[in-house]
Amino acid sequence: MASNHIYSAFDEELKFLARRISEMGGLAEQMVSEAVQALVNSDAALAQKVISDDAVLDAAEREIGDKAVIIIARRQPVANDLREIMGSIRIAGDLERVGDLGKNTAKRVIAVQAQGVPRKLARGLEHLSELALMQLKEVLDVYANRSAEKAKSIRERDEEIDAMYTSIFRELLTYMMEDPRNITPCTHLLFCAKNIERIGDHATNIAETIYYMATGAQPEGERPKDDTANTVVASVAE
Repeated sequence: MASNHIYSAFDEELKFLARRISEMGGLAEQMVSEAVQALVNSDAALAQKVISDDAVLDAAEREIGDKAVIIIARRQPVANDLREIMGSIRIAGDLERVGDLGKNTAKRVIAVQAQGVPRKLARGLEHLSELALMQLKEVLDVYANRSAEKAKSIRERDEEIDAMYTSIFRELLTYMMEDPRNITPCTHLLFCAKNIERIGDHATNIAETIYYMATGAQPEGERPKDDTANTVVASVAE
């Protein structure tokens, strides 16, 4: 009877970690979505809300880390259970970084507020964020069912976000070349675009962690990349 009680308590502790991870994921998604919305609409109040929400996400990550340490010390888990706990710590860290990237994007709102975001660039940033958030949402759904195949599939789609980021990078560079007054706002927008692209990287990290949790092995091969922004060169008209 005591043994059954211990197993039941352990199961509840693992469910607690999973539930908190899901809650962190929901808040991280919301922060990124609201940060981009604040950016394209020059909404300083919404940007401030995103900045404030980051403290909640940070606290959740610490809670998961502290709980995981207690579980390991108390239960001394092995194999699948240990991977489950260590995976929770890693995923919580990635979600905390997603929140940081949302917060950092929100902090740029004031800097670009005076000139606003050109509609064409706004659409590009919105599309990039939609791709990143879709990948994040899908990987959190996979976390709920622990499908190694779906996790591997998400990992292999990261290059779509990279390609969109490179396109935005090229467009921002063109705006800066056309008018020096665009340099300051476009530089801030470049940082925002990179923040969003990095969210896709963290979603891919989570997919790799889920694959490891489900199989005990790391995905084979290098993750696909299509970020060629480092090769973009500005051309000056004669």
